[in-house]
Amino acid sequence: MALPNILPVSQTQGCLCRTCLIEKLKAHIESISTHPIDEQLALARPFKHSAAIEGLDYNIEDGLLVMSRWAHLKRGNCCGNGCRHCPYS
Repeated sequence: MALPNILPVSQTQGCLCRTCLIEKLKAHIESISTHPIDEQLALARPFKHSAAIEGLDYNIEDGLLVMSRWAHLKRGNCCGNGCRHCPYS
């Protein structure tokens, strides 16, 4: 229940464990990266204040927290720090 409900029904087939759902969500978020930014922001807006989920909102790489595209979309604007996964550039 903590994961965002953004997957189209056609993509919810198969394994529904947390790990597989996170992978499907990441693939869906990547698939809409070519859509207009306003469309992407509209998808993320309802989840703006939801808790960050490891593997979806961020990953730990070499001891550093790396925010994902989804986390930046949930934030709603660019912070101006040149983040690796910034959807606004």
